[in-house]
Amino acid sequence: MSALRISDLARAGGVGVETVRFYQRKGLLDAPSSTAAAGRHYGNDDVKRLRYIRRAQAAGFTLVEIAELIALDHTDDRPRARAMAQERIAALDVEIARLEEARRSLAKLAKDCAMDRAGPCPILAAFD
Repeated sequence: MSALRISDLARAGGVGVETVRFYQRKGLLDAPSSTAAAGRHYGNDDVKRLRYIRRAQAAGFTLVEIAELIALDHTDDRPRARAMAQERIAALDVEIARLEEARRSLAKLAKDCAMDRAGPCPILAAFD
């Protein structure tokens, strides 16, 4: 898989062409060099980098943090990478607790809605 056009790279990474360009503007992906005869082409390393970015985003890292992770990869700074992962875990724990509380609240409202037939629906009234 070499000499990919931007559309091929985007497809391989599961994103749109504009997303590839956006990542280039943010400095996460290099813009390929261009020749008059061949045009701009990407290689396997670009596909790997694009997939890396997408997986890091799925883990909840911001683009700024992803740029730092990419830089850390060149230095093998394990303590910093571990600290970043621990910070993400802590943020995820907070988000999970918030979602669990929202779930409990909605479950109670749904139960109340099913039990009480008089007056306004507790679900609809809860958001006023």
